[in-house]
Amino acid sequence: MTSPREPVDLAKAYRLLNHGPTVLVSAFANGRRNLMAAAWAMPLDFAPPKVAVVLDKATYTRRLIEASGEFALQVPVRAQVDLVDALGNVSGTDEEALGGRDKFDAFGLSTFSGSATGAPLLEGCAAWLECRLLPEPPIQQRYDLFLGEVIAAQADPRVFSAGRWHFEGHDELRTLHHVAGGHFIVDGEAIDARPLAPRPR
Repeated sequence: MTSPREPVDLAKAYRLLNHGPTVLVSAFANGRRNLMAAAWAMPLDFAPPKVAVVLDKATYTRRLIEASGEFALQVPVRAQVDLVDALGNVSGTDEEALGGRDKFDAFGLSTFSGSATGAPLLEGCAAWLECRLLPEPPIQQRYDLFLGEVIAAQADPRVFSAGRWHFEGHDELRTLHHVAGGHFIVDGEAIDARPLAPRPR
């Protein structure tokens, strides 16, 4: 099934990650593709929009990103929680667990092509950010921290439009926050702050 999606103004792309969701990181290089879960990802800048994501040295996706110079971040939803947990617990190099297939084939995943990178984008997510790697070898090696410039972004308009998330009436599309050991929290009620003036002396 094709996910509803609309382009997101790059000036507002940071809002897709600003609430701290778990993401799925995808990459493609040399005819190989992979997809992994990452709990530590965040927006880093506005103009141009940048992101940061932690990718352990042991991950296959990291090798593909280093080879291709690009990647994509997907924001998965409550309906995908079992898949997110599975993608975070099996390596793309584990041929025994995957039956000699890649994760996309092993888990029967549907993807679509983005507009700016070769990284596969997973259907069913709430948002997608295509990124160009900003190479920083010292911090990549020392801290496993990867930086990217967002060059294209899309979101499901049922839950993100006009630069805001609005999950009411779409519980299965609420985004996920990984805590530990397969335990997740989903986004809840949205509230807006009211102006608060300092108390008079």
